[in-house]
Amino acid sequence: MAGEIPDLVATERTGTGKGAARQARRDGLVPGVVYGGGGEPLSINVPFNELLKKLRAGRFLSTLFNLKVEGHDDVRVICRNVQRDVVKDLPTHLDLMRLKRTTKINLFIHVEFEDHDKCPGLRKGGILTVVRPEVELVVTAGDIPEKLTASLEGLNIGDTITISSINLPAGTKPTIDRDFVIANVQAPSGLTAADAAADAEGDEEAEGAAEA
Repeated sequence: MAGEIPDLVATERTGTGKGAARQARRDGLVPGVVYGGGGEPLSINVPFNELLKKLRAGRFLSTLFNLKVEGHDDVRVICRNVQRDVVKDLPTHLDLMRLKRTTKINLFIHVEFEDHDKCPGLRKGGILTVVRPEVELVVTAGDIPEKLTASLEGLNIGDTITISSINLPAGTKPTIDRDFVIANVQAPSGLTAADAAADAEGDEEAEGAAEA
């Protein structure tokens, strides 16, 4: 997750029940409810087009939002459920949970790479291949890192960056237990092809010598 926590703008829904929800949908809105965090449940409407755009962007259920509802204080929320039309697969209702500062949640955090000028592998023409541009971490809602930073200093062609080489903020941990790869420095495709051709030529020479 790069940058600031994205806003999710909604309006308070005054009516309750199926009739109010159907009217909201006719008006181009998606009804929802906000609960938890020690507060009373709040019925809301979210603009359909804005919600659909966020859903199509991916990882909606693991993204922290700053919920803005006129007449209410901004609050951090995470979506716990999106109901969809069984035929059209379009959103018809959503459940949002308020988060206390001490709440532990799973979020994808953006990885930023630095020290490109200190990477021997890149200076030799190598290519940085990013395997995981984001890493899913268990974080505390009140202390969410804006990004993770991975240094490329001293890396040569063939070297990799794993999660263990990144200094994680205090109180966070990956959701995956093993030491997984974040990125690697690969040889450029032309160099790789040349190496493969050289290897093949060497094999042919060895076979010719053996036959002789």
